[in-house]
Amino acid sequence: MTRRLTLTFVAAASILALGLSGCTAANDTADPADAAASGSFPVTIEHAFGETTIDSQPARVVAWGWGSADDAIALGVIPVAIPFQSYGGDENGVLPWIAEALTGEKMPVVLPDTQEPPYEDIAAAGPDVILAAYSGITEQEYDLLSKIAPVVAYPGDAWATPWRDLIEITGTALGKTDEASALLTSIDTEIADQAAAHPEFAGKTIALTSDSAGSFYVYKKHDPRVDFTLDLGFVSAPAVDELATDEASFYYTLSYEQLDQLGSDLLVNFGSTQEESDAFLAASYAQAMPQVQAGTVASPVGASFIASVSPPTGLSLSWGLKDYVALLAAAVE
Repeated sequence: MTRRLTLTFVAAASILALGLSGCTAANDTADPADAAASGSFPVTIEHAFGETTIDSQPARVVAWGWGSADDAIALGVIPVAIPFQSYGGDENGVLPWIAEALTGEKMPVVLPDTQEPPYEDIAAAGPDVILAAYSGITEQEYDLLSKIAPVVAYPGDAWATPWRDLIEITGTALGKTDEASALLTSIDTEIADQAAAHPEFAGKTIALTSDSAGSFYVYKKHDPRVDFTLDLGFVSAPAVDELATDEASFYYTLSYEQLDQLGSDLLVNFGSTQEESDAFLAASYAQAMPQVQAGTVASPVGASFIASVSPPTGLSLSWGLKDYVALLAAAVE
């Protein structure tokens, strides 16, 4: 999730011009979101860059980053524009659970696949609000987006908003607080049912990792994809904290020479392909890990499957939950 942290002067100047007209622009390819209020307006949402006030219930919603589009749809609001998801999405950048949820509906505009927000395209969608509560936007990008419409940024660190918090934030921004509470209750029940069906998970230590392009990544305890496994009864392995660095908010890189120190009852190692997963398990550095030696490794494979639980959203969690739990159960002693 690398980010370009600077914008050109031309881009900055053009967005100021777009900001004068973008909020009233109409998008002929997408219908306004149909949102019956369960919350009251105006609402003010605090975030990493200050606070954002939304004066009235948004009718046209643009989502940026991860999860906000999912949660809006799960709450009954179809955005007018959503981000292109290169990981887990189809050739059009649409995630499978979004495609399924919108069967029979007009699809939102899919924004260009860019690292920086595509300001012109977002302005052209004429949003009443921009949801970016799980994203990596910088303060400069936030300021530029705010010229178009009110922006809901992440509350703490970039790419680290807990999935439950994301649902609540989305519900507040859209006037769907009752629906957000109901969605969380439904998901919590589903997770609790899975945890009850697998008492062997209770108290087992877990570490979530990815071996990619010559680097080994460990997800920190507070990362949403780890937090989700704790709901199933697992406990974050002490070694995850003991070896952690301040490299990033939600992960750190571990040298291959240190992998034998990352002890846990269960290792979950994400691989985009079966070949990638097999290559990791066969590598000499992996063979030194106690979990590989014991055969207690779960290897989620496939971009869509991994994306559904890494991290989960209000729409994706149910889509991948049963298969993910089955994979974990097969690897637990």
